[in-house]
Amino acid sequence: MCGIAGIVKLQKEVEHFEIKNMTDVIAHRGPDGEGHWLNAAKNVALGHRRLSIIDLSNNAAQPMHFSNGRFTITFNGEIYNYLELRSQLVAQGIQFQSQSDTEVLLALYATKKEACLQDLDGMFAFAIWDEEEKKLFCARDRFGEKPLHYFFNEGKEFVFSSEIKQLFSYGVPKENNDKILFNFFLNSDALHDPRVPEETFFKNICRLEPAHYLTIDANLKITKKKYWDLDLNKLDSKISIEDAAAKFYELLLKSVEIRLRSDVPVGSSLSGGLDSSTIVCLIDQQNSNNAIKQKTFSARFNNFEKDEGYFMQKVIDATKAESFFTYPNEKAFADDLIKMCWHQEEPFGGASVFAQWEVMKLAKEKGVTVLLDGQGADESLAGYHFYFHTYLKELKKANSPLYKTELEAYRNRHNPNFSLEPIAHNKSATQHLKDIIRPIYRKVFPLPALPVNGSSTDFLNPDFKNQFSNKETLSAEHSGGLREQLYVNNCVIGLNNLLRFADRNSMAFSREMRLPFLSHHVVEFLFTLPNEYKIHDGWTKFVMRKAFENILPTEITWRVDKIGYEPPQKKWMQSKEIEAITTDAITKLEQSGIVNKKRKTEGAKDRWAAIVVANTMKV
Repeated sequence: MCGIAGIVKLQKEVEHFEIKNMTDVIAHRGPDGEGHWLNAAKNVALGHRRLSIIDLSNNAAQPMHFSNGRFTITFNGEIYNYLELRSQLVAQGIQFQSQSDTEVLLALYATKKEACLQDLDGMFAFAIWDEEEKKLFCARDRFGEKPLHYFFNEGKEFVFSSEIKQLFSYGVPKENNDKILFNFFLNSDALHDPRVPEETFFKNICRLEPAHYLTIDANLKITKKKYWDLDLNKLDSKISIEDAAAKFYELLLKSVEIRLRSDVPVGSSLSGGLDSSTIVCLIDQQNSNNAIKQKTFSARFNNFEKDEGYFMQKVIDATKAESFFTYPNEKAFADDLIKMCWHQEEPFGGASVFAQWEVMKLAKEKGVTVLLDGQGADESLAGYHFYFHTYLKELKKANSPLYKTELEAYRNRHNPNFSLEPIAHNKSATQHLKDIIRPIYRKVFPLPALPVNGSSTDFLNPDFKNQFSNKETLSAEHSGGLREQLYVNNCVIGLNNLLRFADRNSMAFSREMRLPFLSHHVVEFLFTLPNEYKIHDGWTKFVMRKAFENILPTEITWRVDKIGYEPPQKKWMQSKEIEAITTDAITKLEQSGIVNKKRKTEGAKDRWAAIVVANTMKV
């Protein structure tokens, strides 16, 4: 886990200070060392900041070379199955100079070129320069756990980095992408346009999409390709729930096992929910000889109804893990909010990101470098409650008896008044339907869920708003079923935001976060299962509850509610410190012509958006 940078120029030589500036600004990603390399022609430079995780010796330092200097790599991430890959390569006669996964990755690429990506189980963003072919190869992991951004000045230069701020340090102009900015004010999850997935919050700065690689040839021509995707046509309708649960257990156990590989201390993030509790209990299952001194890190909220301390303690008691707690509060929130915006680089939708920030800070204080976390399960197992709406709507058309059974079960467990039908009281039927579906769109689509001329945009300057009048709005209808929506959340929009939060929060404190649920073997298997194994009898994640009910406390397995790290944001936003930050942010946005000086509304959503936008964008 590290930070990377690179420069390829066509018309000028690269200066050493240019690549060093790019790595200096991300010292937080790699406090254990730095490295820089320029090729003989000085038209290519690679940079690296190191967070030592596997093979702590200098033999694993980067940029790393292979095959008599033909290949040079800068790599951020972990290849969890590197030991198995190393054994295969040794059998082919390849000799290694280190015990690192970096060298295994480099040797694998030298052997198989882009086909090596199919063999990798890991999180990664890396670049390899081939001096013989004069070609740069860049790749990103299947789900986008590790970031890779780039700036391309056609015919002149290609510059890439882990974080956007590195490109600014190189000299790329910091200009706002007004379309994304506008959409964020309408919908705080709207940071990606699925039609232009490489776009970021800033003009001319792109992200390499998950599951993609690109090559840059000697003439600075870019070729980009998607190397992996989920197949919605693979459906195993004959597998029993018992066999599905057993297979899921086996795959996730293996995923946890290889994600424990480390030469530094490993712990877990524990929220008290089903996902993180399962990870902690699976680690405990592999600890019969007490070789793993398991430590958990959690955020608690005193005197708040959504504090999950009760459930955390159930898991801690069951596993005898050593537990550590942080208690985020409004003062700490105000103290760190602007700093957190700097690390996050693009706006984010709420204070739950701060709870994760505090957990990473706690892990650093306790000297634990690597944390396993339960993120990624909801998007494959239909863990969010809004998935019920999609599933029930699909069942109503396709299977009326099952629809009636599941509707009744949902009402009994969650909401006795739930209905798919719009109810016209003081609202039109159309508006009521929008109110029901809007939360779903906020998780699925990065585009406004309401017309831009509605009251939700009164906070914006009319001149700014009118650029987007009657553009990029959505109807309230959703034609896809549950499988399609889960695909979108995994591979289009939803998960990518959460992974960005996790990467920036963990790396702000030089911590590494590993996500066992995002093994592609696990996700591919879950997508072969029938929908009724995910939502069943009013339960989300039903196959998961069946798979792990024998190792989880019963109170966790059959929890009805779902919270996660949800802080008392409403209360925090009323503090004097946050009011001062808000006032300053709104003033900056007024001066920039984005916020309406004669605004009619300034609700909590508007105030939050103003803070994170003003402290992210160029104002």
